[in-house]
Amino acid sequence: MPLKEKRIKEIIGGLGKSKIMVLGDIMLDEYLFGSVSRISPEAPVPVVEISSDKFLLGGAANVAANIRQLGDEPILLGLVGEDEASIKLSQLLKSIKISNAYLINDKSRKTTIKTRIIANNQQVVRADRENTHEMDRDTERIVLGRFNDVVDELSAVIISDYGKGAITLSLLEKVMEICLKKDIFVAVDPKETHFHNYKKVSVITPNHHEAGFAYGKRIRNESDLNEVGNGLLKKLEAKSILITRGAEGMSLFRVNEEPKHIPTFARQVYDVTGAGDTVIATFVSAISSGADLLEAAVVANAGAGITVREVGTASVTPQLLEIELHRNLENGSIVKKK
Repeated sequence: MPLKEKRIKEIIGGLGKSKIMVLGDIMLDEYLFGSVSRISPEAPVPVVEISSDKFLLGGAANVAANIRQLGDEPILLGLVGEDEASIKLSQLLKSIKISNAYLINDKSRKTTIKTRIIANNQQVVRADRENTHEMDRDTERIVLGRFNDVVDELSAVIISDYGKGAITLSLLEKVMEICLKKDIFVAVDPKETHFHNYKKVSVITPNHHEAGFAYGKRIRNESDLNEVGNGLLKKLEAKSILITRGAEGMSLFRVNEEPKHIPTFARQVYDVTGAGDTVIATFVSAISSGADLLEAAVVANAGAGITVREVGTASVTPQLLEIELHRNLENGSIVKKK
């Protein structure tokens, strides 16, 4: 079913009216920018002369930032440490009007920081500071209590699982039981090793490597892709699976429907950091705005095309999204005019 020009306006016009929970692993992204002019005498590695730096929201916090930029109200729920990084993260959230009221301080862990060194527009190295143990039962009860406090106000829940300990199997099962009972849309950005825990979700958004790993078959061609997509759909009893495929675009698998392949129209690719966060945020905001699954996939594809043109995680506004959707329409994507 093509997305017509009228529907673009309806979906974009409907953004900004929903509360969407983002539950998952919250991170702080640090970027150090510089240039390389010599090799270290200590080891055969480049010496990067740092000229500037910046901090950005990462992981589930970046998903929440994307939701906010699209106009909807994100409720960010997850774990942080009791450290300077958690203070910095709260400041960044406050700067874009996202509440820190649902950040749970866990004394047993440090706030996850991912530091990327960028030289001459290329990432040289990444250094991670983090704990990845699962939260204990007492902390889990606190998280579930905060979830229950707002669940009746939510149009959707996004599970942003990076395998850092915020998404335990028991928490996931309890959250899913509540959401299924209340008919709340649930989207999951998966961790490969947790893949088969995500039962009966509304949509799951793996990349093609994650999907192939989860199914046990490497995706080499369209036949493999269809087998993996339909196989996972059945195994997980999910309503839909959106497999992101980099330069090949995206493929949407739905129950009792033929797969739909959506080509990418990214003009340049500078940095894929955060593209998955943008995909799931844009998809869910579109659903909350009244889009169906295929329409939401087309909108998410446009959002990803915007993100990869920026260095570092980038947020997508309704205005940029509408421009990108019309550009895709003109370039002959599955989006077609009336």
